[in-house]
Amino acid sequence: MDVASFKKLPILGILRGVGLDTIEPLVEAIISTGLETIEITMNTNRAADLIRKAVEVSKKRLTIGAGTVLSKESLESALDAGATFIVTPVLIDDVMDYCTNNKIPVFPGAFSPLEIYRAWNAGATMVKVFPAKSLGPEYFKEIKGPFNQIKLLACGGVTPENMQTYFSQGADAISFGASVFRQEWIQAKDFESIKQSIKRYLQQFKSS
Repeated sequence: MDVASFKKLPILGILRGVGLDTIEPLVEAIISTGLETIEITMNTNRAADLIRKAVEVSKKRLTIGAGTVLSKESLESALDAGATFIVTPVLIDDVMDYCTNNKIPVFPGAFSPLEIYRAWNAGATMVKVFPAKSLGPEYFKEIKGPFNQIKLLACGGVTPENMQTYFSQGADAISFGASVFRQEWIQAKDFESIKQSIKRYLQQFKSS
């Protein structure tokens, strides 16, 4: 992952529960929108195979990472498959240690001020504040008061309508998942609806 490039378009798509039969057209659909960064969660069936296939299909047109990494074994599987960044739901020490020692961008999840502080001090590229919806955009402003140097990724409940508020209140990046990559759309191979949903985020970001 080129972190500098991600900071220029700080929007992350989260794929969970997708199948090998849909990953190729889904990746092509994502690329066509202009979105540059996605993660595939490791609690998805055959996640490593999905990452490997997505990397192959994207031909470096898309930055692909692994999410919901909960163990060193899961981390190794993701990296072997070609993931170039790692996202975790909470701070997991051995995963953080490996990523920081090997210069792999890592986005650990945190909720409270103490968790956010510890995740950043452990070497986070950005700290994923999850679930952001429970806290709202104002929480990011409060956190940035004492911790203005900490980079924050808002995850959970960010929509095209409220994303600019998250950014203006202190979020450095945002993410979206099931609201865009809906199971009914994926199962129906309705990639056009997925594309239009992604484009709404990108249009809002570029209009700011």
